[in-house]
Amino acid sequence: MTLGRLLVLGVMSMLAACATKSVDLGHTQTILPLNHAWVDGKKVEYITTDISDLNMAQSAGINFVPRLREAIAENGGRSILERVYKFPAGEQISIFQSAPSPIGGDNADKNYSPLWRLVLVKWLKLDKIRVLKSEAELLSAEDQAEVSLDVTDIVVNCPVTKDSNGKALSGVR
Repeated sequence: MTLGRLLVLGVMSMLAACATKSVDLGHTQTILPLNHAWVDGKKVEYITTDISDLNMAQSAGINFVPRLREAIAENGGRSILERVYKFPAGEQISIFQSAPSPIGGDNADKNYSPLWRLVLVKWLKLDKIRVLKSEAELLSAEDQAEVSLDVTDIVVNCPVTKDSNGKALSGVR
């Protein structure tokens, strides 16, 4: 057997070891706070692990990762970021631009990214407050001057873990 073949077999063995599905729930379980967001009128579940804002990281108990800001494209160029619309006054859960469809290894939504640029939503017309369940509804409310959108330089890592049909990533309970 040639050295090249041995190297390829070694790399394949290491990759297979990383992809193993065996889980020892007694010793390897991690529990993270679960959040919900709207995507195109459907509710999904997600976790938040990292954010580029120090105060938000400290208050949420997640990783402060200032380097996430580097994901913001300069001069309006193409970015890997999607937008997450957050209602800081707590009127409702967040709105995501997209989610994996279907969730998991068969995802066909090429736009989905777990990295989000935070957009703060403020209601301008308090008599118009209602639950908005999609980006389209939110942008319509902005067109009607019912809300204002403040695009921040805050980037957050929030992977979707379960879709509206109850399908979840492997290991999610």
